[in-house]
Amino acid sequence: MRPKKRLSAKEYINGILTGNRVILSRAITVIESNLDSDKKLAREIIHALLPKTGNSIRIGITGVPGVGKSTFIEVFGKHLISKGHKVAILSIDPSSQRSKGSILGDKTRMETLANSEEAYIRPSASGDTLGGVANKTGESMLLCEASGYDVILIETVGVGQSETAVHGLTDFFLLLMLSGAGDELQGIKKGIMEMADMIVINKADGDNIRKSEQAKIQYQNALHIFPESESGWTPVVSTASSTENKGISFIWEKISAYKKLTLKNGYFKKNRNQQKIQWMYNNINEELKRLFYNSEPLKKHLLILEKEIVEGKESPVKGAEIILEEFKRTMFGSKEYK
Repeated sequence: MRPKKRLSAKEYINGILTGNRVILSRAITVIESNLDSDKKLAREIIHALLPKTGNSIRIGITGVPGVGKSTFIEVFGKHLISKGHKVAILSIDPSSQRSKGSILGDKTRMETLANSEEAYIRPSASGDTLGGVANKTGESMLLCEASGYDVILIETVGVGQSETAVHGLTDFFLLLMLSGAGDELQGIKKGIMEMADMIVINKADGDNIRKSEQAKIQYQNALHIFPESESGWTPVVSTASSTENKGISFIWEKISAYKKLTLKNGYFKKNRNQQKIQWMYNNINEELKRLFYNSEPLKKHLLILEKEIVEGKESPVKGAEIILEEFKRTMFGSKEYK
């Protein structure tokens, strides 16, 4: 049964296409819902809007804690608006694994940008799966594109596992760092460095200017050890100050140069196509997981198996084998599945 506050698919579609931010927000709520009726409604909305999507540059932004992501995004967003762009910021907040709650505080941290008619900010809880992050955020991104936003910024919670999921959604990946690169290099995973198309040493102002320039050199040296990118782009390292609005225009110039290069050499389209395929597999994985854990017979059997494993009557490996065989019988009606 559909919740009372839901509109029809046509009303959502028309509202999004005319740039109605309230209806856009309500449509994203439908996208994020786990109700079966909302899933059907979401599919209708996305299918109808798909031809109107894809006309943006999608930028992933991440950084170490305390790097000033929100301040940077607000200043960067205002710069883009001054250049005639419409900017959507999709911020993935950490969900509590105990309460399943989320901080969702970016609208208060980016108050000036949030009040701009040319900007849209949507914080979303990351949930308990990386695939879920990619699917829900990706679908929200499509709705924003259909609503006329030509720059999509996806902010992640920090340097961690979700960066891989977000990298799989974006065209350009921006890593924000602080000065003191010697220490910072020890605390950042090589994989995240490899994903970066640009590293920006933020807070390069006041007493930090000299340290930031030193950090810039260290990061440039560190990037030389990585293999050449498939995109043909050489990652850039720069410094910036969000509070003094320094280095912001340079960042956009480099992102624009990246898009021009990758459109010309074919990588931009190839990357987007690969992402679409991965998106399909993410959806398959999420739906299989939902079917598995929402099965009432399996839930009951899992509780029994948990008890037997704790009591030493069954091994974890055998327990997994038993429950998966039961799942196969439930889904395919046969014990033997090949």
